[in-house]
Amino acid sequence: MYIDGFVIPVPAGNRQAFIDHATNADSVFIEMGALRVVECWGDEIPDGKVTDFRRAVDAQEGESVAFSWIEWPDKATRDAAFAKMMAEDFDDPRMDQAKNAMPFDGKRMIFGGFVPVVDIGQ
Repeated sequence: MYIDGFVIPVPAGNRQAFIDHATNADSVFIEMGALRVVECWGDEIPDGKVTDFRRAVDAQEGESVAFSWIEWPDKATRDAAFAKMMAEDFDDPRMDQAKNAMPFDGKRMIFGGFVPVVDIGQ
């Protein structure tokens, strides 16, 4: 398995727009091989003494923090999907910013790819 993780500052008033945007865009990841996409809205985001989720994305007054991840079967599937989406001839309206604009400041989003090292549960 391979995981892409995201932390995003989102204006609180854009909650439904965030859900709508994610619902549209996330279906592309599933079609390209993702096993699961989870989008979470901040509910209990405590201020830390050194750092915290809000500081990590420079969340401003009136913004919430969204925490999201994409589960892939492996890194090869993820890399192939991202390569396809970044290709010049990729044309999907769900990923077109003019048709499905991000309701948040993408410059303050943090993200990364992760290899699971412990997976306890289902």
